[in-house]
Amino acid sequence: MTSFKRKSTILLATSLAATFVISTTGITPTIAEAKNSEEQDKSTWLAGDHHIHSEFSYKYDYTQNPITFVKGGDAVYPIEKQAEMAKKYGLDWIVTTDHGGPDHAEVNLEEAYPDLLESRKKHPDLLQFYGLEFNPAGADHVSLIMPQNKDEADNLYKIEKIYGRGEVAGNPEDSDEAKMDRAVKYLTSLPKKDQPLAFANHPGRDHSDIGVYDGKTSPEELRRWNNLAPSIFTGMEGAPGHQADYYGERRGRGIYEKAPTLGGYDQMTATLGGFWDSMLAEERKYWITGTSDMHEHFSDGGREFWPGEYTKTYVKAEKDYDNIMESMRNGRMFTTTGDLISELDVTVNLKDKTAEAGEEIVISKQKQNDLNVEITFRDPNSKNANNENPKVQRVDLIMGEIPGESTNNTNPTTKVIKRFYENEFKRNGDFVTVSYKLDNVNKNSYIRVRGTNTNELEPKIDTKDENPWSDLWFYSNPIFIKVK
Repeated sequence: MTSFKRKSTILLATSLAATFVISTTGITPTIAEAKNSEEQDKSTWLAGDHHIHSEFSYKYDYTQNPITFVKGGDAVYPIEKQAEMAKKYGLDWIVTTDHGGPDHAEVNLEEAYPDLLESRKKHPDLLQFYGLEFNPAGADHVSLIMPQNKDEADNLYKIEKIYGRGEVAGNPEDSDEAKMDRAVKYLTSLPKKDQPLAFANHPGRDHSDIGVYDGKTSPEELRRWNNLAPSIFTGMEGAPGHQADYYGERRGRGIYEKAPTLGGYDQMTATLGGFWDSMLAEERKYWITGTSDMHEHFSDGGREFWPGEYTKTYVKAEKDYDNIMESMRNGRMFTTTGDLISELDVTVNLKDKTAEAGEEIVISKQKQNDLNVEITFRDPNSKNANNENPKVQRVDLIMGEIPGESTNNTNPTTKVIKRFYENEFKRNGDFVTVSYKLDNVNKNSYIRVRGTNTNELEPKIDTKDENPWSDLWFYSNPIFIKVK
């Protein structure tokens, strides 16, 4: 353990827990501000997954004294195996995100991290971030993605050791949301180069019904974390993992038993004018992702697909650790299931101005503002992991106003302003383009895009016996329209 400086780490961590300083450094420049840089021209769509478990997600027996654990008890595969399968299914980057219980911070540092370093050596063409499925006090789970640098292991150790729920068994603070707030503030105190990204995992999984948000992770918590650290807590899983339960216990896609998924997406994303739109109504730069939450493959008796086998998060970036993180931080992403599409470019144009996903276009209130929206996606002429070649049947252009506040976690202004069907698609090989004119925009607004291989006008509630391969969707992240 001495090679990872655990003793000095604990002392430093204890000191930092008592007195943290919130960073005053500015947020990293947006992708829009960096567009003139030469390296931005090299960006491509890179597929990945930020929620993957390995054998270092232990199973704990709390009835024993001392508490015992089983390696591979909760998730079963070595880190290198997950990397191998991620490459097989076309991923360019992944994040190892084990979770645990008592003293898991030490397990992550002493055992998981050396294995990750070995996996990086074996698979240099796959970018493998070090991360954690963080157990926040008073909430469910959060993916933490660490910047790749020499301090990544020590920094993550401190975070989990001090603030992880369950790290010390029976800690009464673990049910106190204030402990998580302290954790969020601590993350902002880290040097900019060490600040992680955080996405709330399966945020609506234990809510009691559609339109009800009474589970472990509340809208109030998501807003508060975003308020405290807007460049760290930048979003949530839109398409959760565990989608292969169809082959096993059939507890519902994503193991969403109470408030089921809709088209494979969490209700907090998939409900038109729902929670996600309420966040965008407040002009929050809040993004969605899609993951596997891989523990054990369905063919081995588990409930998951391999990383990239069913769900992918595409990031437009260079194949570089820092560039991928900054593109994720700035919402330059889209999600898709079943390899329905493999590229998605959405732009809003006004004369010489252009904005892409995650960006903002500023227009004048004194002028006639007719904006052009252009959507180009790649519908690959190839078979997915289910040996099928799904086709996009429809694309929806969605628009909502930004009043600056939401109403009861809704945005009633959100609507589908245009549905594009196949007869309107302009094809060029695998690529399809559609466009739409927004006439005389005079209010702060946003647009986002989704598409499907179904004929459902809105994604329907997923039944427990539903085949996930028959119900595929993709979602873009938003573009903001600012009127001045």
